This record gives sequence, C-alpha cells and structure tokens, in this order.
Amino acid sequence: MRIELQSGGVRLREGTVLRVLNGAGTEICARAGSVWITEENQAEDIVLDPGGCHRLSRPGLAIVHAPLGEADITVS
Repeated sequence: MRIELQSGGVRLREGTVLRVLNGAGTEICARAGSVWITEENQAEDIVLDPGGCHRLSRPGLAIVHAPLGEADITVS
C-alpha cells in the first residue's frame, strides 16, 4: 500500500510507523500524544510532546513513530 499525503492530519495508533521519503522542509507537529522522529544520517532523534513541532532537515528517509499510545500529528 502507498499513501500520499499532501498535507493534513494523521492519527497514528500505538506502535505505528509513518515513513516520510525525501521530506526535507516538511513540518511534523504533535497535536495529541507523543511521537518519536528519526531522520536518515542524523545523529540525534527527536521526541515531540503535544504541541511540539519539528521541521525535517534532511533528504532521505524519516521515520515518525508513536511508541507510547495513539498520537495525532499534522504534516505540512
């Protein structure tokens, strides 16, 4: 399955992974729940609590993960 999202909201179930390919410049915001973000060739991972945002800075693969329960995010 392939999902293409121009921008908008996504609900991630606990343990769900959203893969973002070549998303440099894309902003991910946590609206509810916490998310973990890791970007290819980036030494540090990002953890967003509700209200937090992160702009992807690298080309390649980024993983957005909801490790501790459902999370609502926006992608723009």
